Amino acid sequence: MTQTNPETIDTLLELAHELGHEPRQLAILGEGNVSTKTTNDAFWVKASGTSLATLQHEDVSLVSLSGVMRWLEHPHLDDNAIETALTDVLLDNHKKPSVETFLHALCLDAGASWVGHTHTVSVNSILCSEHGATPFLQHIFPDAIVVCGQIPAVVPYVDPGFALAKEVQRTLADYQQTHGHLPKLMLLENHGPVALGQNAKDVLNIMLMADKWAKTLLGTLSIGKPRYLHDADTQRIDGRSDEDYRRKQLSQAVNKVDSHV
Repeated sequence: MTQTNPETIDTLLELAHELGHEPRQLAILGEGNVSTKTTNDAFWVKASGTSLATLQHEDVSLVSLSGVMRWLEHPHLDDNAIETALTDVLLDNHKKPSVETFLHALCLDAGASWVGHTHTVSVNSILCSEHGATPFLQHIFPDAIVVCGQIPAVVPYVDPGFALAKEVQRTLADYQQTHGHLPKLMLLENHGPVALGQNAKDVLNIMLMADKWAKTLLGTLSIGKPRYLHDADTQRIDGRSDEDYRRKQLSQAVNKVDSHV
């Protein structure tokens, strides 16, 4: 029996409920997923076919991180092999994990401690347009830089599941080689955003700010073109000591996420 901290599962459920809160329009029905590392070579991830808004203890699956990474050494898996893999990596007696378990394993193995993926209406309104992720490649206001990072990672549309994970694997490797760190926000074109954080509050903050960023972009695009910040201004905000202090304060609630109630 793998030992895990019950508080970690409770916090994961709280994060799921925040991301799945329907009025926010981040995810509905079975959309999206969440994950977090345990103290062992394992992680919790949303089970397949469950809802973020109503996620319960029995709706999360404990998965072997090294087991998933071994399956990701394959260049391709067909649908039957993917089903076998998702069963093979399960620890203890839990439901089959989300097909995006491969994606979550890559983010956690690369250095994130908490991961959230949604199908945010505002963000997807842009990612599903002819613009794709391009409008997000420059910033339009400072707080998006502080919370979401200076540059998001971008993944072109790929079939969700194993094939997507292989593209994410390449994207994360290229991003880290270029920038020297993990992205906070990853944009899957025609699919949705992924937030990579060190605690649950990080993930929620990134998702909420990405939603505001997208809504603001949609507003500017409706009346003309966005007036982007200069690169020097973006770099200045990202490196300011007072903004770094604010960034740390915003993510301080390691074990609790804000309640929408």
